[in-house]
Amino acid sequence: MKTLHPVAGMLALATILAFWLSTAVAETIGTIEVVRAVKLAIPWGLLVLVPALALTGVSGFRIGGRWKSPIVAAKMKRMPFIALNGILVLVPCALVLRHFALAGDFGTVFYLVQALELVAGAVNICLMALNVRDGMRLGRRVRA
Repeated sequence: MKTLHPVAGMLALATILAFWLSTAVAETIGTIEVVRAVKLAIPWGLLVLVPALALTGVSGFRIGGRWKSPIVAAKMKRMPFIALNGILVLVPCALVLRHFALAGDFGTVFYLVQALELVAGAVNICLMALNVRDGMRLGRRVRA
């Protein structure tokens, strides 16, 4: 569990970061075909992201579930927000944007949904980065 947790967590963070950066770069310097390709690829990436997040959550709970550390409490407090943001915002946005990309509909609604996806993704990246930081602090404490 102690190896699985950081590996799964970093894979999940890297996946969300890749989704976010590919969207931002495609919109900034790419053509509409590049934007379309990114929006069609991201739902396939959910096949990596969802299990990585699940493994991170389960392993984190098993490792830190009985700890009384305020750092562990902070990590556990963030996890429901990360999960709900992913389930209720990011996954639906990815699927809606895929639908629009397949239809070639890059109108106002597409960009509103994409803006929501970028904001929600940035929130999850920040929360997950805080969890990584706190996990590294805990690792140093355990080794000391």
